[in-house]
Amino acid sequence: MRELWPGIDAFLFDLDGVLTPTADLHRRAWAATIGPFLAGRGVAAAYCEDDYFRHIDGKPRFEGVAAVLESRGLRLPLGSVADPPGAGSVGALGNRKNAEFARLLAAEGVAPYPGTAAVLDALAGAGKRLAVVSSSKNAGPVLAAAGLSGRFELVVDGVLAAEARLAGKPSPETFLYAARRLQAAPCAAAVVEDAIAGVEAAHAGAFGLVVGLDRGVGREALAAAGADLVVSQLPDLLTARPAA
Repeated sequence: MRELWPGIDAFLFDLDGVLTPTADLHRRAWAATIGPFLAGRGVAAAYCEDDYFRHIDGKPRFEGVAAVLESRGLRLPLGSVADPPGAGSVGALGNRKNAEFARLLAAEGVAPYPGTAAVLDALAGAGKRLAVVSSSKNAGPVLAAAGLSGRFELVVDGVLAAEARLAGKPSPETFLYAARRLQAAPCAAAVVEDAIAGVEAAHAGAFGLVVGLDRGVGREALAAAGADLVVSQLPDLLTARPAA
């Protein structure tokens, strides 16, 4: 039987859009938050799905808020993470989005993508160390809701990143931190990402394998961002190989 990814000791997975279809909940929460905000400011260019992929996907929440506002020539005071949900600051608008995401998650729940458990079982069975590296501060609740909490040695999320003062994606800092905690050299670790910012982060960190999972960004865009391999479904990871 062929060895599974020889030379790769650890796999670092993004969460939303890679392991669970929560990216859809995030997109809806962003649309419900930013759309009315822009309309209320009289902005002619309405919020659209492309804004999520261009300005938000994979980034820490408040950076996403600032980026999409900047794309419309708007600015808000930075505020803080303690701002109540509202529209008076970047922090308030980000927290309004998070409240909407929490409402959707509680109302609808979430399940892993088909085949996710089998992939994790196969990698763990082959002795690979597994971690989640997510910009989201909701990673813990999402993993719990999806029944995945016990499958990873380490979860590096937005909460831990803030505590450890790690820069968010597209900086490689969160991925490099996870690799160090797993005692895996970057060259012997793989990153699996569906967002441009995440792929750019893994490429910048010189990881041994950067897998782009195309959930809507596009194969060409993921490859251009630095993916060594682009797949359309997570189970493809068990059989695919980068082009020579």
